[in-house]
Parts: sequence; C-alpha cells; structure tokens
Amino acid sequence: MTNGVRGEATAVLAGAERRLCLTLGALAEIETGLGTAGMAGLAERMRALSARDLMVVLAALLRGGGEGVLADGLAGAAVDPREAAEAVAKAFAAAA
Repeated sequence: MTNGVRGEATAVLAGAERRLCLTLGALAEIETGLGTAGMAGLAERMRALSARDLMVVLAALLRGGGEGVLADGLAGAAVDPREAAEAVAKAFAAAA
C-alpha cells in the first residue's frame, strides 16, 4: 500500500509491485549519481537520460520507497526499460 501524502508511487518491476518515493535522500543520491548540482541542473539532465542514468535514478527512488534489495541488485534484475522509465515518471509525478 502506498502513502500518497508521502509521495509514494507503485510500479511493477522485475515481476512484482514495487514502491518508489522521491525522498530527500533519493534526490541527493540522484544528484550525486548524475553529477548535477541543484534542481535546475537536475531538471535539465532528466530530459535525456542514458540507460545508466535511468538505473541511477530508479535505484535511488526504489531505496526511497524501501526497496533496497532490488535497488542494490538492479543491474542483474529483469527490469524492462519501458517499465523503468514509466516507474521513474510515476515517482516524480507523485512527488509533485
């Protein structure tokens, strides 16, 4: 069950429903992983993510949602790229 007040979103990834959340920690992890500083730089970078960038963002959002096991094993997980992109979009929309 997700907490909409907290800005949580759910998505099916690696064959199961997963919880994602854009927490302050996740945001900091994303900025560090993408090498950006501040919201303006992050917004610009998010417009054109590489596959590696998508994994960085998805892993941070999964950790924010309490899904650390999948986040840590994301490179070897059976996650469809379209599902990953949709999950990231849902998480950012839920945080808005």
